[in-house]
Amino acid sequence: MSAPRAALIPYAPGAVEGLPPDLDVHTWDGTEPPPPQDVLDTVGFLTVPYMRTAAALPLMPRLPALEVVQTLTAGVDDVLPHVPPGAVLCNARGVHDASTAELALTLVLASLRGIPGFVRGQDAEQWHAGFHPALADRTVLLVGYGSIGAAVEERLRPFECRVLRVARRARTAPHGPVRPLSDLPDLLPRADVVVLTVPLTEGTRGLAGRGFLARMRDGALLVNVARGPVVDTAALLAELGSGRLRAALDVTDPEPLPAGHPLWHAPGVLISPHVGGSSSAFLPRALRLLGAQLRRYAAGEPPEHRVAPPGAAVPGAAAPGAGEHRG
Repeated sequence: MSAPRAALIPYAPGAVEGLPPDLDVHTWDGTEPPPPQDVLDTVGFLTVPYMRTAAALPLMPRLPALEVVQTLTAGVDDVLPHVPPGAVLCNARGVHDASTAELALTLVLASLRGIPGFVRGQDAEQWHAGFHPALADRTVLLVGYGSIGAAVEERLRPFECRVLRVARRARTAPHGPVRPLSDLPDLLPRADVVVLTVPLTEGTRGLAGRGFLARMRDGALLVNVARGPVVDTAALLAELGSGRLRAALDVTDPEPLPAGHPLWHAPGVLISPHVGGSSSAFLPRALRLLGAQLRRYAAGEPPEHRVAPPGAAVPGAAAPGAGEHRG
């Protein structure tokens, strides 16, 4: 293959350890105009700036030499339709595992132990004592068992709870079996807590719909740290309104949740504003990922964490193959 083309990344090259010295690296973070077109003509590796996807999408058609599109997010549903033919899309597998898993566990514990009520009581200078369920002795169902789902389980392990796992395909994981999605109808009634970590695809859109929610046991908690449209909002509102289920949501549909939306004040719901990956854990992991991917690119090796498109040519690969985003 020809020599690797230039790279466009959202950080100063000096921030990325181990950058290949012979790779031409330019900086663009999505907040200012991109480099001139003569530079864009040479860019073969584009990193989509974190939380600046809207700025990057119209740039891709201006990159005639583009070979690799690297996101800094685990989900790629908003980028995938815009990847040009001949380029491959890679996600940030591993970058958000720790941060998102921490938030998932926070949402579970806060919801079970009644923390939102305590905060409201403190604001009103009221002492709200009471009895709340523990995570100990509960059954947690992880729907989606990629790297984030596995990271959630690692953080659940000290809490003396039982964990069930579901993914697209059955397999054996280090801590036990992973059941296929087709087993969900049998597993949902067994869970006290259901945590969603699946990617948003046409197959998972509306996954937690009326039938899914109806099979959850009375009093169960639904936690969504995946994408908002994985849950049918209308169906969830009906279950919350009846008091049968509770929910803790880092993502919503619509998002951002507009003022006046009934989800804000639905009973038994805790909402965080899509901050699963937004923590101090992000930047060092993002920089390590970029360094590794750029070294592979400069060496003519295929990039890791390919998710799409299935038939695209891969720099340095003997033959194209289907990428997989495991959830």
